[in-house]
Amino acid sequence: MTQVTWRAPDELVERIRQVASRHGCSVNEYLTRLAQAATDPAFAGDDVDRLRERLALAGLLAEPGRRRSRPDRAAVARARKAAGQGTPLSDLVVRERG
Repeated sequence: MTQVTWRAPDELVERIRQVASRHGCSVNEYLTRLAQAATDPAFAGDDVDRLRERLALAGLLAEPGRRRSRPDRAAVARARKAAGQGTPLSDLVVRERG
């Protein structure tokens, strides 16, 4: 087992002592539990959080890309209109079968 020295403000250490006491454990045990909860995917809130933690630990979590803006409504309307012209697929299938 490894021993770690940790520097923290006195007020924070005192709050940790109080919380650990309320939980009926030592400061060491409380900080160990806290570190485990912060780093072990098994302690994540739900399945999605656990999976995200596991992927992050394995270096496989994709970072979100840059946000893209929606296309202009008029451009979408023009594209829909253009896509709706031409020979329907059902006509092509009938033609090929006939």
